[in-house]
Parts: sequence; C-alpha cells; structure tokens
Amino acid sequence: MFRSLQSRLFLTYLLVTVLVLTVIGLLLIYFLLQAPNPIGQQIEYRRLDFWISQFSSQEARGLLTLPPNRLTEVMERVDQMVKARTLLVGADGEVLGDSRPEEEPLPLDILSKVAASKTDARGLFRYTPVDRWLYVSSPLGDQRWIILVAPQPTLRALGLLGKELLRTLLVAGSVALLFSIILAWLIAHWVTAPLRRMAGASKAVAAGKYDQQLSLTGPEEVQSLAAAFNEMVRRVQTSRQAQRDFVANVSHELKTPLTSIQGFAQAILDGTAQKPEDQQQAARVIYDESDRLRRLVEDLLDLARIDTGQVAFERHQVDLGALLRSVVERLSVRAEEVGVRIESRLPYLPPIVGDGDRLAQVFTNLIDNAVKHSSEGGVVNLRGEREGGWISIHVDDAGPGIPPEELSRIFERFYQLDKARPGVRGRGVGLGLAISREIVQAHGGRLVAQSVVGRGSRFTVQLPIIRPDDSTLVRSHS
Repeated sequence: MFRSLQSRLFLTYLLVTVLVLTVIGLLLIYFLLQAPNPIGQQIEYRRLDFWISQFSSQEARGLLTLPPNRLTEVMERVDQMVKARTLLVGADGEVLGDSRPEEEPLPLDILSKVAASKTDARGLFRYTPVDRWLYVSSPLGDQRWIILVAPQPTLRALGLLGKELLRTLLVAGSVALLFSIILAWLIAHWVTAPLRRMAGASKAVAAGKYDQQLSLTGPEEVQSLAAAFNEMVRRVQTSRQAQRDFVANVSHELKTPLTSIQGFAQAILDGTAQKPEDQQQAARVIYDESDRLRRLVEDLLDLARIDTGQVAFERHQVDLGALLRSVVERLSVRAEEVGVRIESRLPYLPPIVGDGDRLAQVFTNLIDNAVKHSSEGGVVNLRGEREGGWISIHVDDAGPGIPPEELSRIFERFYQLDKARPGVRGRGVGLGLAISREIVQAHGGRLVAQSVVGRGSRFTVQLPIIRPDDSTLVRSHS
C-alpha cells in the first residue's frame, strides 16, 4: 500500500502532524490541570465577581439588619446558590457571619486586609502549601464587608469548563489535522512529481528516445538530480554520435586502402599489369596501403587500450632533454628528404616521472606533423621552457595554419583538415593527435594548439615537473 515514495512521504508527514498535535494537546491539558492554573483562576475570579456584584445596596442593608441566627441562615442560602463560602466581616476584621462556620477560619491577615480596604478586593491564600483558596470582597456600608471564598479550580473541579475546553480542543485539532492532510499530500506531490517525470524520461531514454530534457523544478536536491540527468542524456547523445562517427570513419579509412589493394591485386591476377614496372608499381601500392592498414589498426588498438585503462604506463624518471634530442635526430633525415629543417633550442629541462616511450611517441607525432605541414625550405622549431612547476615544449611550423573553426576539432578522432588544403604530405587517418592528447593527459599534463592562418601553428605539451617526494606523476586512466 505504501510502496511509492509519494505515499510514504504523505504517511510520514501525516504521522508527524498527528504526533505534534497530540503532544501539544497533552501539554495543554497538563498545563490546565496544574495548580495554580491561571486560566481557571481568572474564570473563577470572574464568577465570584459576578455574584458579589449582584448584592444591591438594599440587600446589603437587609444583611446588616438581620439577627445573627437569621444572618447565618441567609448566608448559607447564598453559599448554596453561589457555591462559595460566604462571610460578613466587621470593621475590625471580626467575622459577623459565616456560611461554613465548621471549616477552618480565614487567616487573620486576610480579614484585616479586607477590613482595611475601601473598595472591592481579591486575592489568594492557603492553609497548606498545596491548599489554595481564592477570595473576593466588597464593602456593604456601615463598616461591613461581604467575602466570597472558593477553592482555586482545576479542570477536575470545573466539569462544564472541561467539557467545553475539550470540545474546543477536539474541534481545533480536527481542523488542524484536516489542513495537515491536505498540506502533506501537496508537499508529497510537489516532491515526487519531478521524480515521476524523471522516471518517465529515463524509460524514454532506455527506449532510444534521447531528446529528453527535464525542467529544473522542485527542491534543490531534485533540481540537482534533474540537472545531472540532463547532463547524462547530453553525454549519451554525444557518445552515441561519436560512436556513429567512429564507425563511419573507420569504415571509410578501411575502405580506401582495401579498395586500392583489391584493385592492384586484381590487375596482377588478370594480367592487366604485365610489364615489370607495372607489377612493381602495383606491389608498392599494395605494400603501402597494407602498411597504412597496419598503422590504422595499431592506432585503434592503442586508443581502445587507453580508453579501457589497459595501457600500463611506465613510472620512472625521464630525461626529457635527451628524449627530445633523440626524436629530433631520428626525424631530421626524413625532414631533409622533403627539404624541411628541424631546429632545436632546448634549455636545461629538469627530469619528470613518466613513460619515456609513450612521451617519445607524442613528440614524434607532433614533429612529424609539423614536417608534413611545412613547405619545402621551411623550418620546424622545437622550443622548451620552465615556468613554475611545469615544463612546456613548443613545436612550431611555418605551414598554412589551421582555420579557427577547425582548430577546436583537431583533437577529435579521425578528424582531418580539409584534404584540398595545400602543403600537406603523407596525410594520416586522424588518430595521432587524439592518441597524443590521451598520453599527455595520462601524465597529468595538457596538449594545446594555437594557429594563425598563413603563418603556421604551434602545439604545446605541458608536463608537471618531478618533485623530490614524487614516486610518479602518471595518473591512471579511467
């Protein structure tokens, strides 16, 4: 019955409300039943004041002229009517008449106080610490005063008052409970409505409808959950789009070399390439395209291993200066073949902790790209600097540059610059920069690109410097 969150919230609010109303009611009753009770005391004072005010001056003169035995009889009738002990007091505090002479006499200080007053008076006295009595007095003339005395009331003593008060409490509690039920339902609905919408949106996403967006309404925590859901859906959409693009790009990159291999192999098989030079050309194309396929598969495997955290990066001290000089030396011969010169200006670079082979792969890819994008006679500059706790390695070329609208996408997998752009040799498959960025980030660093069209591009690798207490700066890829 109470399996849903809304019903449980409603029941919780309702139980809390009932508990609070019960506690308040019990505390109020306990307060009213205590002695002294200010509410009952004031009610009793008003009752005594009402009755004592009913004695007119003519009645007062009649009381003053009655003989003692007759006076006692009249005062007993007044006692029965008023339900209060009735006394007549003289000027010196002498009791002239008492409706209850058998009871303990009033304290002398009360009698003296009444006899000394010129107007109506009221007060409280006690015979014992727990025995409290209220009295009111009024002058009758001729130095006489009438006194009405009654015990201080509690709800036990005031049956009628108790019934009325309990009835009022029950009515007030019932009204409060009714409003609390309505309010509890509204609050439960307000809290759970966004969650129901979120559940519906989640089912829609599970069914393949990824255009779901939740409005940020409800409590702050629910809004935070809705924002996280929207971000999750956005990332799922991005991931699915990336997967579709990935499959399309891989299919395209595989199709091109496979078509060339199949075509030239067919030329050899059906005798189209009969001349030795034609066969040599066909074999060279088949070899080059198969090598391109091999490099593509290796890059894809590298990315897959990095994405799944299966790449075991080495953790040892790396002499970055020696590593860069080795890369430059290895690529200089290839650069000279296409008329490009590599200039290296590296200051002393402190050691870092990382995987030397993977870092060499990064710088090889960046310098090789710079050579490919440089025109004949161009220069590729390798610069290094230390700033704060970071080492920055800059690879600059004087190529055609990268347009701003493409600069933000060059690290995307399979993304290639416009193939119609001049000055680009040996175009790859668009995975080198993506792999390089993953490797740099795994070392706790950053790979950024800057470019000005017509003036060239700069790729900068920023890596943290080793500290004396470092065991490794390579962070695990998750």
